[in-house]
This record gives sequence, structure tokens and C-alpha cells, in this order.
Amino acid sequence: MELNKHALNDAVAQELLTAQQAEQLWLFLSSRPAYTPRFQITNILYYMGGLIAIGAMTLLMNLGWERFGGWGLLVLACLYAVAGIALTEWLLHRIKQPVAAGNTAALVVVMTPLGIYGWQVAMGWWPEGMVYREYHLLIDWRWVFMELGTLICGAVMLWRYRLPFLVMPIAATLWYMSMDVAALVWGHQQMSWQAREMVSLGFGLGILGLALWVDIRSRFTQDFAYWLYCFGAIVFWGALTSMKSQGLSQFSYLCINLLLIASGAVLRRSILVTLGGLGVTIYLFYLTSRVFANSLAFPFVLTAIGLSIIGAGILWQRHETAISESLRARLPKVIRELLEKND
Repeated sequence: MELNKHALNDAVAQELLTAQQAEQLWLFLSSRPAYTPRFQITNILYYMGGLIAIGAMTLLMNLGWERFGGWGLLVLACLYAVAGIALTEWLLHRIKQPVAAGNTAALVVVMTPLGIYGWQVAMGWWPEGMVYREYHLLIDWRWVFMELGTLICGAVMLWRYRLPFLVMPIAATLWYMSMDVAALVWGHQQMSWQAREMVSLGFGLGILGLALWVDIRSRFTQDFAYWLYCFGAIVFWGALTSMKSQGLSQFSYLCINLLLIASGAVLRRSILVTLGGLGVTIYLFYLTSRVFANSLAFPFVLTAIGLSIIGAGILWQRHETAISESLRARLPKVIRELLEKND
């Protein structure tokens, strides 16, 4: 159930609330920590602007920046951090824009590895031939110190501001660290592609478990689990799909993707449903191109399966309340509360 301003206006039209009561109720709900902003045009612009600013100072930084030298890069990172904190304070406390504030706070976190890199270069602790722009491209154990500093900064910023978007750079850094630590343990040259797949698969699964735990812990507040679900699902599904081409059985791949769809439907996490649906589509293409390549009946059978799924959806919609209440009654209390929050 989605409670928005349009729903309150409908209540006013049906004389269930006065216009003044509806406005006061909306202001009250909007100011509560449990309120989660929807993906409206303004929010999309906030995220787009924030990601462009983050990308400009991280992913798109070219070799020309090395001319600043170590101390120059450190000072630049500190200036950006101070500006990011000042903007976050202003956006959050003065004009009450938590989504925009989350973007400026995240900018502080993503500038941390540049600051650490600049400090290491200035102290003469950085090897020749490696530059900052490779941080997002190459797997190497030397990045671990930058990642540890970024995680510490992210944890402090999250503790200070409690903004869900801050989880995004933390999740990305954890992913980077999982690969760099694996390179440190196995050795970069000795680490096979299969080992990289297993590390990514295990990391993705671990982050999904962490996302569920955070989802349960924050079920009465803001959605801090969103970006954990996104990164965990993408990394896990990407590794799984890569393993499919390396020997994982097609049927196992299908079952895991169906489990992703079911989990996403229960938890109301669209990223799980989307990736699971994409995996099922890949499996169907496999059936079309390999198993039933010359079968005239296969398209008709597949059509029948699709229509049957639609029919099951209609039946589910008619009896959803009774089935859901029956199933939820058997779940632990914390899981029931989580599902009620996502309704």
C-alpha cells in the first residue's frame, strides 16, 4: 500500500479528511525517519547530479591530475570533503532535502581514496607505474589501504548523518576490497578466472545476507538496505551467469534465478526480480538455441507456459490476502514486520 499526497487528496475529495488535516498529515509523514522518498523527477535529478559529480572525481579522472602531485591531490580531496560536508549540513538541516544531502555526503566518502593515494604518493610510499585512475579498473592488493580508509570514512559519515545513499559507496568499496584481498591471498598472477568467479559469488551472497539483516534491523526507519541489495544481487548474478558458461548446469542456473524472483517478490525488492527474470530469459534462449533448436512445437509450448503463468497471477490476485495472511502467520515476528513495512 502506497500512501502519497494523491491518496490524501482523494481522502479529502471523499470528505474523510479536511484539506488542512491532509496537509498537516502529509507534513508529519514527510518529516518522519520512516518516510522513504519515491523515485520522482526531483529525486532522479538529485541522483543523476550526484552520480555525475562522483564520476567526475573518481571514474573519469585522467592522468592530467597526476600533475598536482601527492600533496596537491590530498589538498584537493580535503577541499572537496569540506565542501561536501558543508553542503550536506545545509541541505539536510536548512532546506530539509535528505535525498540531495545523501549525494553530497557520498561525495565525501568517494573522495577518501584519492586523499589517501595523494598522501601515500607524497610520502613516497606508492610504487612507480600505478596511478589513481587504475583504482577502479585493476585488481591489486595495494588498493586495500585506500579501501580500509574509505570504509572507515563511510562508517563515520553514516553514523553522523543516517542517510541511506551513503551505503552505496560503502557497498562498492566492499566489492573492490573482496577482489583485492583475494589477489593478496592468491597472488594476482596465480588467481584464475574461476577463483575470481567464486570470490564474486561468495561476496554477492554475503552482501545479500547483510542486506536482509540490515533490512530487518532498519524495518522501522529508512531503507538502508537498498544499495546493499543492488550491489549484492548484481555481483552474485553476474558471477553466477559467468559460471553458467563455465560449467554450471543450466537447470541449477534456472532454479537459482527462480529463487531470486521469489525472494524479490516476498521482500518487495525489484532488483532481485529483474535479475532473476533476466536469468530465466537467458535459460529460455538456451532451450531455444540448443535443446529445442529444430522443434516446431516449442514456441507453442512456451506460449502455453506463459499464459499459464498469467493465469496463476490472476488467481493469486484474487486470493492474495488469504494466502498471504496464512503464509505470514507461520513466519517469525521480525520477518512479518519487515514484510508489512514493504507492503
